[in-house]
Amino acid sequence: MPRVVLLGSSPGPDAASGQSTPSAALTLPALPGCPTVIGKLHGQLASLDPAPVTIARSGDASAYRGFPGRLVETSDLAGDLRAVADAVEHATENLLILPANSLIHDELIYQITKSKRGALALITKEPREEDENGDTIVPDVPIDEAQPEIGDRTLEGLPVRVRASKSRVISVGSAYHAVTRPNSVLLGPLHLHHKHAVTLAEAARELADMAHLLGPEDDLLQLLVLGLVRRGVSVGTRGRRDLFFRRLNTREQADEAVAEMSTFNEDKARLNNAVKGADGFFTTYFVSTYSRFIARWAARRGLTPNQVTLISIALGVAAAACFATGARPGMVAGGILIYFAFVFDCVDGQVARYARKFGVLGAWLDATFDRFKEYVVFAGLAVGAAVSGVGDVWTLALAALGMQSIKHLLDFSFGAANRRKPPSPLPSVSLAISADTDLRAALEQRKVARSGGIRGLLKMWSKAGRNRAVHWARKMIVFPIGERFAAIAIVSAFFDARVTFITLIIWGGIATAYSLTGRLMRSLA
Repeated sequence: MPRVVLLGSSPGPDAASGQSTPSAALTLPALPGCPTVIGKLHGQLASLDPAPVTIARSGDASAYRGFPGRLVETSDLAGDLRAVADAVEHATENLLILPANSLIHDELIYQITKSKRGALALITKEPREEDENGDTIVPDVPIDEAQPEIGDRTLEGLPVRVRASKSRVISVGSAYHAVTRPNSVLLGPLHLHHKHAVTLAEAARELADMAHLLGPEDDLLQLLVLGLVRRGVSVGTRGRRDLFFRRLNTREQADEAVAEMSTFNEDKARLNNAVKGADGFFTTYFVSTYSRFIARWAARRGLTPNQVTLISIALGVAAAACFATGARPGMVAGGILIYFAFVFDCVDGQVARYARKFGVLGAWLDATFDRFKEYVVFAGLAVGAAVSGVGDVWTLALAALGMQSIKHLLDFSFGAANRRKPPSPLPSVSLAISADTDLRAALEQRKVARSGGIRGLLKMWSKAGRNRAVHWARKMIVFPIGERFAAIAIVSAFFDARVTFITLIIWGGIATAYSLTGRLMRSLA
């Protein structure tokens, strides 16, 4: 579980609101129980960290007393930054840092904290300028020739002083730090892996020593991300998408935000997020279009992911038994059953993600019995071939089994090795330097250095994946489990076991060669 740090003192919007009551103390009368903003947030975060650290100015501290956790009172921006450094420096858990005046969906908190990125920030991008015809206005000066600026534009009460591109924060500004063509603002939540905690603490202390150069409009969260980026930490970005987040600074904003939040369907977003975003073609278009609704039905009736896994296993064994008859009706029935075995194989994971029911046993069962279902079906097909007079196909069955075993070994071993591989470092630039020119130049040099040889080929192949047809072709060529079960179901229903195994061997061989080539290239890059 992450350690939570609430920023009750934000020198930007909070200070600019000009109201005597801290924004986090605003009540939300339209919500059940009429909670305060900070009270609602504490309730949402209790399962993550029952005793969060709250950093607030002494004049506002009374609004945060009475809540669980530790309250750190400060007097100025430098004190805020040093308090953050003290709170995170020795963290052994991941960190979730967010403003105390946040109104946010539970699902968005979950999506941010489950991220596997070393650092992830919630952003919103500035709308692109359009001409009278609705076409995007392209700046006359290319970004490579643009000059860093300390902009005064605002978006949602925050200064537009962030440059984000390709799902990553490129540069962050302040009243002292200039950014080349800023296009975004950091809304609030920042999720950080504990390995970066010391880096954040060091950057926060360095910024505290520079507090006299910063302005009253500088947001505390944005300054923390500035410190991370300048020290070479890759900070990923995500938008709100179909979920809600807003910082509340005034009574009017609170009322408007609660009304707007009520128009969002959080359960629908949660259900959609229960479906893996990187599934294969067959799973995406022939299973996940409706399996999510089965998952919600199962979760609401108390079925656990492990129980759904057992249903999938039973269907797989039943499919194998049907295949073992060797008769055409049995082959068709086996194809239908193996399809639904795969459907419920998807449903168990979707139930886990929708109901937040995760466990080591469930993960082990899912991974192990995926292979069990596949191999018991191979045995059923081979038995059916012998019974029906097709002939001895056990050699083909063993070849198909061996092919899939080799491919799984390649996938799992590469994944394990890749997790141990340290990420390629990003350039770092001193916080004492105002403009981000040196940072952008270093990033450009890194880009050029990584664009040649094998890295260049991999980059070209990645860019080709932006084409929808190429994207799905790449998904299918690796022969994921959805495509394998679909191949078994369709080919066995129309042909026989021999043709089914030959199909699996040919497609599996192509997939293994493709995967091995890719793994070797990535290992050498």
